[in-house]
Amino acid sequence: MNLADLQGDFQAMLAESTPVAGVPAGPGRAVYQNNYRAQLVGCLEESYPQLRAFIGEEAFLHAAAAHIKRRPPHAWTLDAYADDFCDTLQALFPDNPDLHELAWIEHALDQAFIARDAAPVAADALAAVDWDHVRLQLTPTLRLRTATTNSAEVWFSLRDGGSPESEMLPASGGLVVWRRGFVSCLRALDAIEHVALTHLQRDGSFVGLCALLVERLGEEQGIASAGAMLADWLGSELITGAENE
Repeated sequence: MNLADLQGDFQAMLAESTPVAGVPAGPGRAVYQNNYRAQLVGCLEESYPQLRAFIGEEAFLHAAAAHIKRRPPHAWTLDAYADDFCDTLQALFPDNPDLHELAWIEHALDQAFIARDAAPVAADALAAVDWDHVRLQLTPTLRLRTATTNSAEVWFSLRDGGSPESEMLPASGGLVVWRRGFVSCLRALDAIEHVALTHLQRDGSFVGLCALLVERLGEEQGIASAGAMLADWLGSELITGAENE
């Protein structure tokens, strides 16, 4: 048996109690297994407190145990163990998008908090911008995803001690998470703003944004919406750069 095989067997022993040659059964191994699992469960509990409150202790521990079997730690810091818990939730609860979105919110808020800093652009700094050629840069703390449930409303209610119920949205929208100063922020988006912000994150072109909104809303409303969104994004400190091509 080579070292890689031994390490794999030892990992299986920790996660699933699989016997390993050379590692005797007994109280010592049980203590080691329990400490290993308890640390990983504690990491998930700390990373997903609102999800835990929402689905209940029993369901959360079931998901945590399944995750420990599926995914061993993969980074130098235990904090990173929470990174792919959403994948386990999707496998265990494929018909519960509210859980997937709630878990995404919690993880995105944590990731936004530790993301790279970038100073927001002041509105008056855009006075000399050539809007026909400018490319706007969004904060590196920005996280976006599609939303099909009222998961943002659920998260805010849980944060404030409520007992919310999830429901499907009449039409898909979006979720945006970013950091403003030292505070991670969450906001629900309607479908149009989600498409617009996704476009700007990918392309950066304000002219392209206007063209997209004109195509969706018509010329007058599209141009007006582009201006209103730009003002809101500036005020929310989402925009951190503006460069002419």
